[in-house]
This record gives sequence, C-alpha cells and structure tokens, in this order.
Amino acid sequence: MKQYDYLIVGAGLFGAVFAREMTDAGKKCLVIDRRGHIAGNIYTENVEGIEVHRYGAHIFHTDDRRIWEYVGRFATFNRYTNSPVAVYKDELYNLPFNMNTFHALWGVRTPSEAMARIERERAPYLTDAPANLEEQALALVGRDIYEKLVKGYTEKQWGRSARDLPAFIIRRLPLRFTYDNNYFSDPLQGIPTEGYTEMVRRMLDGIEVRLHTDFFADRAALSALAEKTVFTGMIDAFYGHRFGTLGYRSLRFESEVLESDNYQGNAVVNYTEREIPYTRIIEHKHFVFGTGGKTVITREYPAEWHPGDEPYYPINDEENGKLYEKYAALAKKEKNVIFGGRLGEYRYYDMHKVVSAALDAAERERRESAK
Repeated sequence: MKQYDYLIVGAGLFGAVFAREMTDAGKKCLVIDRRGHIAGNIYTENVEGIEVHRYGAHIFHTDDRRIWEYVGRFATFNRYTNSPVAVYKDELYNLPFNMNTFHALWGVRTPSEAMARIERERAPYLTDAPANLEEQALALVGRDIYEKLVKGYTEKQWGRSARDLPAFIIRRLPLRFTYDNNYFSDPLQGIPTEGYTEMVRRMLDGIEVRLHTDFFADRAALSALAEKTVFTGMIDAFYGHRFGTLGYRSLRFESEVLESDNYQGNAVVNYTEREIPYTRIIEHKHFVFGTGGKTVITREYPAEWHPGDEPYYPINDEENGKLYEKYAALAKKEKNVIFGGRLGEYRYYDMHKVVSAALDAAERERRESAK
C-alpha cells in the first residue's frame, strides 16, 4: 500500500497549488523540498520588519479574475503597481517605454511627436531578416533607446554580446504613447501584505511538508511512497541528463540592511550600463509602502549557470528547444509522473501562469480519478 496519493517535489507555487487542490479533493499529499523553506523562488523573509524577496522581485499580476480570486483565498494583496526606473550613467528614465521616457530622451511632448521621432530613429536599421538581437532591437526602436535602455541590460542578463544573441529574444519592444509608468498592462496586480511565504504556508496548511529533503538523494524510496510524483525540478535532471544538459541562467543576490529609511525612493531601479555588474537594485520596503526605520536593499547579478548552481530561468533558444523536445517526449510517456513549473516544463512562467497551470493539472487529475 502506498502511503500517499501524490509525492510533490518542490514546495514552490506550482507544488503548493497542486497540493492544496488535491488535498481538498480528498487525496493525501507529501510535499518535499531540498531547501530549508517553502515557497521556492517567491520566498520572502522578514528582516527588520520588512518582507524581503530573497530571490528577486515578484509582483503578482494577471487579467484572469479566476486566478486573482484563487490567490486571494490565501493572501490579502495591496495595490502595488510596478513602475521601475532605469538609470543610464547620470540619466534617469521611466519604464516601460512611454511618453515620460520619450520626453526625457528627446523633449517630445505629444504622441505624434514621439511616433515620428521613433520612426526616424528606426529608419536606418529596418530589415526583413535581422541577424541578431542588436539588429532586431535597432529595427524596432532605433539607436537611442537601444544604446541607453536595451543593450547593456540585455547583455548583462544573458552574459554575452547582443550581436551574439538570436533576434527572436526580442520579438517586440512595447512602446506606450501615454504618460503611464505602469509596467504591466494587467488590471489586477499587487503583492501579499504579509509576504509570499505566508501565502504559500496557508496553501500548504494541513499538508505534510518535509524540508531539507533532496529527491535525488533517495529517489527510489521517496517515489515508492506515493502513487504519483509531481516533479517541479529540472526535467533534464529527472532523466539523468541522458540527452545532454539544458541551458539555464542563474542569479546572485547581495542584500544589506541600511540605516537610511529610504535609499532610492522606488522598489525597483534598473541599471542599464554594461559596466555596472548588477542589473537592478531592489528596495523591499517600497513593495508595501513602508516608511520609517531601516531599509533593506538587494543587488541582483545575472550569472552563468553551472551544475550545482540554482537555475532561475531557462534559455529558450532554438538549440535548447530541440533538446527539451526530447525530454518532453519521454515525459509524455510517463504514467505516474506530472511535470510542472518553470523547470519541469522548461519555460518562462509568470506567477499567474504557474497558478493556472497547477490548477489545470489538478483538474485533469480529478477527472482522471473520477473515471
């Protein structure tokens, strides 16, 4: 007799939502995670009374009322709107690219002036077949925006020259001809007032969780505990990298507590020069409109991924796409394994998409068990 219906590998958002849904459907779940905490990469930790996003900024946003209401069962969300600022040398620009940005760049005041300027900027670089990311970006926005706000930041993210990156990474660059600094167009967005860790803890309420538990260290024994395994780790690792190792990018975070009560005046400030090694500084208290006391900032450094490092997001280029398809073909043949999340499905998921995918996976399981 199996002790559990589902062994869920990973206590992140996908695993927590799936565990909650199947537990509510009368199934018995065991959730394991090799880290010493729940919530995966959306983990927040209270430091000096501030909920610190330990693995980078996470802003929940969606246009799907069903998803918004679902996460609202486990957290109260504030009205935070993501409005990052970009720093290039001694210049400051609003993101996303909007009329505030265009005015700071060129002094234009109306949408028609901005559109005309962008067309003039693009004209020398228009091409039907851009050979790389640089050519693609220049054809979309021209030299000024590319040099100041795209080139350095992108090269830091990917760890290579924009001329060596494929064009499809930037299929489009959103241009908004309004004075609106709201980064996301989704009407529903915010951050849990008590932090993401508390939200996930509520999702996992009443469900057995084992931390500091590495699936690969005792794979056979752990798998034998349950009828099915839900795997949210690296799909290529699950199959022993038999076809080769997929490409990932990693991140490094440096946090510090400052005596100042307000270091930069904004939650997220991007640094777009290639010469500055970090891509952004996060000041966590601004996510929840904090005032007074100390502040906590985090510098975020992109990094090459090596085996043993934390994989933060997949490199979805053509080569890795072909390699992933080989693993996906194996996954489709699995009778008792479900793959989910960014690493399990090798795709860049925003949080609302992770929740949606987990709910869909749970619904498929409920239908299957009802047969």
